[in-house]
This record gives sequence, C-alpha cells and structure tokens, in this order.
Amino acid sequence: MKKFLAGSIVLSSFLFAGGAVEPMVVEEPVVETKAWSFELEPYMMVTNIYGTSTLSVLPTSDVDVDFKNILDNLDMALMVHVEAHHQSGWGMWIDYGFMDLSNGVEDYPAVTSVSARQGVLEVMGLYRQTLSSGYIEYLAGIRWWDNDLGLDVVLNNQSYSRVKKVDWVDAVVGFRYTHILNENWKFRMHGDIGGGGADITYAATAGVIYTINDLMDVDVKYKATWVDYEEGTPVIGGEYFSYDTVTHGVVLGLNFKF
Repeated sequence: MKKFLAGSIVLSSFLFAGGAVEPMVVEEPVVETKAWSFELEPYMMVTNIYGTSTLSVLPTSDVDVDFKNILDNLDMALMVHVEAHHQSGWGMWIDYGFMDLSNGVEDYPAVTSVSARQGVLEVMGLYRQTLSSGYIEYLAGIRWWDNDLGLDVVLNNQSYSRVKKVDWVDAVVGFRYTHILNENWKFRMHGDIGGGGADITYAATAGVIYTINDLMDVDVKYKATWVDYEEGTPVIGGEYFSYDTVTHGVVLGLNFKF
C-alpha cells in the first residue's frame, strides 16, 4: 500500500510539473497504386462468315461458312486478346485470331479440295476518358489480315491447282464505351472503321462483362468484322483475288487481370 501511494505521488508530481503523455498514433497502411495493369483473355468465337470471294480460275461465288462447317474442317485455331493500361489513361491492346481449315469449306462442284488459313492481328493504341458512369476509350491502330487459300479444281476435264497467299494492313480508328451497371456487371460496345490495304474495313461489338473477382472476368459479346479487299484485274488469264465478307458471331472469353 505504501509503495502504491508513493508511486501515485511521484506520478502526480510529474504531471503537475508539466510532463505530458502523448497518445499512441496508429499509422494507416500505405496502399500502392500500380502504374500499369494488364489483362489476358483467351476466347472462342462461334464463327459465321458470309459474303463473296473470287480467285482467278473461279467465278465470283458466295462464301457462306457457319460454325458447323468450321468445326467439321478445323485443323487448328488460336484466339487471344491482351491489354495494357497506364494510370495516365494511355494503353494498348493486341488481338489475334487464327484459323486453319481444310477439306472443303465452300460448296463448289468443280472443287476437289480446299485449304484455307486466316489470321487477323489487331494492334490498337488507346486513351481512356473517365465518365460519371463508366469510361470511353479512343482507339487508333492497325488490322493485319494474313490469308492463304489453296484450291484443286477440275474445269472442262482439266485439273488446276491454285495457291494464293495474300496479306494486307489497314489503318483503323474507333472507340470503345464501357458502362458500369453495378459492382459485378458492365455493358460494353465498340466500333471502328478503316482501310488502306482493303477498300474498307469496319468492326462492331456489343456485350456484357461479369466480374468474378479482382483477378477474373467473364466476357460475352457479339462481334462482326467486315472487309472488302481486291487485287489484280478481273480478266481472263489475269491474276485476280477479291474478298468481300463479314465474319460475325458470339464471343466467349475468360479475362485474367494482373
């Protein structure tokens, strides 16, 4: 008891003498904001192709390829989309779709065999502007088409083999708008137009994004890409190729964010 009283007296003297007990300060943890964020999205497309195509020894003919035809004749496919975003609003995306088909895509009586390989690469720079309920991104870049077509044809009891390798690059400008519906759902639409190698090309998409967590989204949309390309002169014996088609279908992707 004496020790307790003595300690109290000493403490009281210290306080009245001007001593101060400072409150404990708890520092908030520092949350670092990443300068860059990245997205990687492998995807598949339920593909339909409609339009017209011409290759030298064949007359202009309808191209009508649906997803069943592609599954029946598909040798290999690869589809992937990659994005990089800086906190300043600038960023870019790279999108590549590749299909390798064989054994008859089109319904020509004279064609004994067909092989086709199509690759489409998009490289887009973008700038993101934040809106009250989402954001809009302004796009500029290129779309590169890389196509190979092989045909074995019988016309007037004579056999012909034709292999056409063609690629071209189009400059493209456009936009992408994302509307935030709630913490899990977003609506997104995109459109672009361009040309250069082709007479004209344009694309449009619309769909929704479901956020599973901070690291993963599910992306469902409808996409259509038009192109009108030709080279050479359509005369007998001349080298001529044209490709005027629209590729469209449902896209399903799994987007990984890091």
